[in-house]
Amino acid sequence: MPDRALPDRAWANEAIRRLEADAHRSADTHLHRIPLPREWGVDVYLKDESTHRTGSLKHRLARSLFLFALVNGWIREGTPVVEASSGSTAVSEAYFARLLGIPFTAVMTRGTSEEKIALIEQYGGTCHFVESASEVYGEAARLARESGGHYLDQFTFAERATDWRGNNNIAETIFDQLALEPHPVPRWIVVGAGTGGTSTTIGRYVRYRRLATQLAVVDPENSAFYPSWESGAPAVGSASRIEGIGRPRLEPSFNPRIVDRMFRVPDGASVAAMRDLTARFGFTAGPSTGTSLWGVWQLVAEMVENGERGSIVTLMCDGGARYRNSYGDDAWLEAHGLDPEHHGTLLADFFATGRWRG
Repeated sequence: MPDRALPDRAWANEAIRRLEADAHRSADTHLHRIPLPREWGVDVYLKDESTHRTGSLKHRLARSLFLFALVNGWIREGTPVVEASSGSTAVSEAYFARLLGIPFTAVMTRGTSEEKIALIEQYGGTCHFVESASEVYGEAARLARESGGHYLDQFTFAERATDWRGNNNIAETIFDQLALEPHPVPRWIVVGAGTGGTSTTIGRYVRYRRLATQLAVVDPENSAFYPSWESGAPAVGSASRIEGIGRPRLEPSFNPRIVDRMFRVPDGASVAAMRDLTARFGFTAGPSTGTSLWGVWQLVAEMVENGERGSIVTLMCDGGARYRNSYGDDAWLEAHGLDPEHHGTLLADFFATGRWRG
């Protein structure tokens, strides 16, 4: 009796080889040191995930999701893949789908930036639009079911698709790159939460390695993650105005039990910190990086006030070019009710004094 699994296994073997070969052709992302006054005694590092081939932190997640689906037998030759995504994850998944020669559809809200839509289509993906963020889950599942495809479901599988013990995950690379720095074990690692996969990977790795580092997570003002962490029970939020992070519900991949501290960040503050990063230090990043920095600067001020020396690491999730016509445009900000001016004043005071008066 012929073994029907052999052709599928042969295709899957080749698909995994392509993913591994793609990773081997890439160096790790840079870890930049942000210059702060020496007398503060705090070093801040920015891990630049925008240098991935698809331009964001989600490149790592997309690769992990495809590998996870392949080894579980969920993706076979010709299998259509579908994702619910606000943009960056879908860009990276479209890239990997094209690498494997399979069709890809991203389900997203109509408010997704034009730049990200263009990138998804550039990599051969198809964009399917819904009106509200709460619709993306069910619509993605429906499309996958009706096409006989596979729903990648980043919000469920992000925390389990990545090997948190090591294997070149983002936590392991951060500590490897810090090995020769004055404070190689950071006091804090600060990240935003979109799926929750990155924070969960870092939190698990730190605990597994028995490191003193604490994990802080920043969250946009309307997201469900912060109130869920604060209350200990799943909360309901609304659509986030900061693209890429924040969710209207507590996603399965987010583990609040391993988060040491959370900050709820006003949306105007995220934009102010994003712009300040460019003006002050010359790094051009997206708004989710601004959200993280708003938490970073508060932690720096606390360490300065307490006379504590050490280091803090955060991520540059993607580059600012994707947001030139949205968060980088004053008219767009005004139309969406986002005012960074007051928050910019707070940042100027912080850098002048080392104190946080927000």
